Amino acid sequence: MIARREAIRLLTSASACVCFAARTDITLSISSEISAPPLAPGTPLSPERMALIETFKRQSDGLEKKFEARTHKSDWVMPYRLFRPSVAGKLPLIMYLHGSGGLGDDNLKQLGLGNIFGTRVWLLSENQERFPCYVVAPQTDRGWIRYDFNKEPAEELPGFGDGNRLAMEIVDRLSHEFPIDDRRIYVLGQSMGGAGVWNLLANRAKCFAAAVICCGGTSPDDGTGSVQTPLWNFHGDADVNVPVAASRDRIAARRKAGGHPLYTEYAGVDHFVWQWAFTEPALPRWLFSQRRS
Repeated sequence: MIARREAIRLLTSASACVCFAARTDITLSISSEISAPPLAPGTPLSPERMALIETFKRQSDGLEKKFEARTHKSDWVMPYRLFRPSVAGKLPLIMYLHGSGGLGDDNLKQLGLGNIFGTRVWLLSENQERFPCYVVAPQTDRGWIRYDFNKEPAEELPGFGDGNRLAMEIVDRLSHEFPIDDRRIYVLGQSMGGAGVWNLLANRAKCFAAAVICCGGTSPDDGTGSVQTPLWNFHGDADVNVPVAASRDRIAARRKAGGHPLYTEYAGVDHFVWQWAFTEPALPRWLFSQRRS
């Protein structure tokens, strides 16, 4: 399992450059085709914008302790963390797919490192007051999409990922255990987890009310899956781990197929785009306004 994790780490950091480096003809015009909600004031690297990120870190410190540790037994054991809101009634569920930094089976890393933004923001008091919800953060030790681990490095394969399959089993289990509104199930992911979201949209069409993707890694999924599902995609144009063309190509393909995704590209921002994305004040309102028909 250690070799498998390392193979995925190498794949998610290196293969993106091979697959997308040749695409230089996509222009930024796709960014303005569909207008996103108003963004936080200031340029991405301005002091006022960076202060927003630092404020989030302070305010969210310790919120990871509100997640309870659980496990799901299937083909293998998938650890996951669950946050349960304090209010009653039928409520939304957010599923967050971690990046490669969360790989493992300790049931901890998917809440740490860069994953603190995508998991904690929904637990902030102001968000729970306005948008109470469940949050589930599964942890995979083999990625979310399908891989051939007999190849070196591991080869990405088409089809539904095994990690995603178990994650969806967890969602189904939680939907039977708690009063979850199945019209308001949202999926989020960053980097390797972003590739997992694209894979879910391609293989579990119309399951989700909306999706949020940050710098989604490479996969055989071209972005056209479940094309009508509302989606907000974020990427930094200075990302060297997953070049920005990975998002530009998928967003262009999705729009060509009839979808209307939102796309935000931050000038000068590197791979850690989730720090900007999940601190956008307009994101929670946009997300929770989406409902599956």
